[in-house]
Amino acid sequence: MDDDHEPVFRKSRWGTNRYTYNPRNPIGLALIVGTLVLTGVMLLLMENRAGPFAPPSGPTWSPPPETWPAPAWPSAPAPPTVTTP
Repeated sequence: MDDDHEPVFRKSRWGTNRYTYNPRNPIGLALIVGTLVLTGVMLLLMENRAGPFAPPSGPTWSPPPETWPAPAWPSAPAPPTVTTP
């Protein structure tokens, strides 16, 4: 089979107007393998929370020093007393 005349992309056989990689072309086959490897590496990085998916180092928030520890809440005011004459 002459691979030089095979297109890199071909129309999908599922009745849509989308194009897919052509595994009969060496470049199309390399794109398929590269896509699978890249997807697998990204999934492993996400699972292990590494690389660009690593959480930021150190605390992300801390209260200002003048409010730590938090001040005690003031006690509720006493209810008004009603006097009858």
